[in-house]
Amino acid sequence: MSSVHSVTRLQGLGLTPGKLRGLQRISNANGTLTMVATDQNSSMMSMMKKATGKEATYAEISDAKVMLSRALSPHCSGLLVDGYYGYWSTVAANAVPSSTGLLIRVEKSGASKNAVNAPCGEVEPGWGVHKIKQCGADAVKLLAQFEPEEFDSAERNFEFTKQIYNACIQHDILFLLEPIHFAYNAEVDSSPSKLARKAKTVIDSARILSRYCDIYKSEFPGTMGVESDAQLLDNLKKLNDVCVKPWVLLSAGVDYDQYKKQVEMAMKAGASGILGGRAFWKEFFTFTTPAERQKFAETECVRRVKETDAIVRTGTPWFQKYGYTMEDLHGMRAAEGWHARYAGGTASTGAKGPSDPNSVY
Repeated sequence: MSSVHSVTRLQGLGLTPGKLRGLQRISNANGTLTMVATDQNSSMMSMMKKATGKEATYAEISDAKVMLSRALSPHCSGLLVDGYYGYWSTVAANAVPSSTGLLIRVEKSGASKNAVNAPCGEVEPGWGVHKIKQCGADAVKLLAQFEPEEFDSAERNFEFTKQIYNACIQHDILFLLEPIHFAYNAEVDSSPSKLARKAKTVIDSARILSRYCDIYKSEFPGTMGVESDAQLLDNLKKLNDVCVKPWVLLSAGVDYDQYKKQVEMAMKAGASGILGGRAFWKEFFTFTTPAERQKFAETECVRRVKETDAIVRTGTPWFQKYGYTMEDLHGMRAAEGWHARYAGGTASTGAKGPSDPNSVY
């Protein structure tokens, strides 16, 4: 039989009942995370316009998200959707099995920018952590674009991150944080200066921000074909070392074959999984008819997710990052009366004294 441990061991790590249940819901049985993203609104709109020559309608984007969700969600542990187009239509259409967790992004698509063209994050208008919790999702995801040396946006996005982090604590819902480096001043994405600082920015961002979340969603720390594999592996190990919380690898729109190699390297370095999007499905929008898109989603997209899932399951379980085993978790127990003390209840926290009459059944 497993040794018995107090749940305060988990609470001390920030894993309260709502957060822990959300983490269980989006994880594989072995504690790794295979998550697929369909929340990229701007990218989807651009891809659809390129394929059809016209602006995509709300209905067309919603239909595409439901189609991708229905095809891919049975093969992943968690599915990330947006609130504007995706969540309600996906749930109402019964497109996601009950065995797959659901995450919803909280940020607005297309953040405003400051004087040096650096993005400053905002919540989706009419949306928020409280609504994500209320509508039954398992986790909140925030994209917080971050360049530590661009002082104005770094401070703004740091405070924005802490705001969402604290709201997730208040509503006891799991929080995934996704910092992204970016071009600013006169740079473009291909600027040598941006490429040169990518690895350092990714590692430094994790050092600064990874404590303000439950799962950290990281970019690949470097550029394949620019740095050697040995250098990239060293970067990944440094990322793993500074990451306070379990981390997963995003895809950033790279081609699938490149992402697969990145995932293999990340799992060897200590990653707990992935949250990838366009690498799995970006060619979906090159097909002009719904029937062609559906066929691609159900064949090639599914193949990619299943292949990646097999790699992810060799990674580091989230609980191992915290120093626990599955056997340790099996022995976790709560103290009597926890329910009345939970979330600021009125039961006494002392050994004696008046308590809530409902604290003991």
